[in-house]
Amino acid sequence: MMSDIDLEMRNKVGDTALCFATASGVREIGKVMVEKNRKLLWIQGRNEAMPLCIAAQSGKQDMARYLLSVMDGIEPTDSDRIDMLCAAISSNLFYVALKLIGEHPNLALARMGNGETALHVLARMPSAFSRESQPANWLRCFFSCTQEVHNLTCAHLPAVKLAELIWGKVSLLDDGGIKKLLREPSRLLITAAELGNYGFLTVLSHLHPELLWKFEDRKQSIFHVAVAHRHKEIFRLIYDNGADKDMIAAYIDENDNNMLHLAGKLAPPSRLNVDSGAALQMRRELLWFKEVEKIVQPSYQAMKNTDGKTPYLLFTEEHKELRQEAEKWMKHTASSWMDATLICTMMFNATFTTPGGNDNDTGKPIFLHSRLFMIFTASTAMAVFSSATSILMFLSILTSRYAEEDFLHSLPNRLMLGLGSLFVSIATMMVAFGATHFILLGHDYAGITIPIAAFASGTVTLFALLQFPLLSDLIRHKYCRSLLSHPEDRPLF
Repeated sequence: MMSDIDLEMRNKVGDTALCFATASGVREIGKVMVEKNRKLLWIQGRNEAMPLCIAAQSGKQDMARYLLSVMDGIEPTDSDRIDMLCAAISSNLFYVALKLIGEHPNLALARMGNGETALHVLARMPSAFSRESQPANWLRCFFSCTQEVHNLTCAHLPAVKLAELIWGKVSLLDDGGIKKLLREPSRLLITAAELGNYGFLTVLSHLHPELLWKFEDRKQSIFHVAVAHRHKEIFRLIYDNGADKDMIAAYIDENDNNMLHLAGKLAPPSRLNVDSGAALQMRRELLWFKEVEKIVQPSYQAMKNTDGKTPYLLFTEEHKELRQEAEKWMKHTASSWMDATLICTMMFNATFTTPGGNDNDTGKPIFLHSRLFMIFTASTAMAVFSSATSILMFLSILTSRYAEEDFLHSLPNRLMLGLGSLFVSIATMMVAFGATHFILLGHDYAGITIPIAAFASGTVTLFALLQFPLLSDLIRHKYCRSLLSHPEDRPLF
């Protein structure tokens, strides 16, 4: 019932009603407004953002695609277009981004007010290139700048394709544009390397291998940054350089730090928290140091930086507090599970307490030939052996010297064996408990024995669920591949 002019009214911060509709993503409301007054499409709201840009910033894909479809004849400024493109990329609206870059190739070279391009936005989005997003399907046969963008479906609109398309447009439009971007590793590549954006760097390195040799102002390559921030996927790309990897590993930064010095520094908290427990965090740090040590020159192991510190000394100083926390964590964990002594004591006594008693003439157990009695005997013996093993492992942890090298293999292996043995002892103890009740009560009291057995199995399951995260981390650390596996051991895409 309102007039066309009324729809153009703005509130105190400059938003029209369509701005609110696009932010909320209710396409039906936005469609009614646009059909009544198409001028609303280019009336800017707060922060001088057009409705399409607002929809993209809010992550409303359906609304953004609608607005994009009805913008024929409307010519936003170049500044508005690049804002729309970057907002669409930031919100994972790759269909909108691909359509924009397809219709306006010059956006590949356009820069926002802060001097960044769409590639810079993609460089800060590692989740868009993650393996969970199926990059293998994204990368195939897309680097063709003449492909019709509007023929693409939503299932084929990933960040990898967008990165390749933008880079392809840059290549076709202006060779100088590529050269200028290649001169900005600190803003494009080094951002991506710090955030662990492996997929983005893989795409660009395949198109332009020389990118892997780019260095930032501190004379660090993406591989040096990957070591400092503990991104193993990116560091593995060093093997794609063949013999050149030795030359890359030989670079020294402005503070005379070689790559092993960077591995000796403490990882950022966000990377340390990948593992549960300070002991496993310490182990991962040691693994990084040992793996980087394999590819640097032997002389670099004793090289001193401007502070006069060798990589080994730097590692010890940087990880002093973490080592102490790892020691406390190990001792606390081992002490907490020393209750295995109770299980060992109880099950040892149970081996001499025969269910049903013994025959007065022969002295043999009355239920000697019962299958349930065999289960009882085997489970009690297993409970004794496993609980004793668990006690020995936890005692060895408590009496360890807690040197740095101990956290690499010795201590984690003991904890894994002790925790696994404790689980076996609890499980077999419950089996012996259930077998005893079945022997004594028999089938005549199945209504009682079956619920008892169910509760016993529930106890074992509860223990397993509570301790599974720690045990799985221990197993993963023990049997995971080397941090720097060779290219043939890993698929790129």
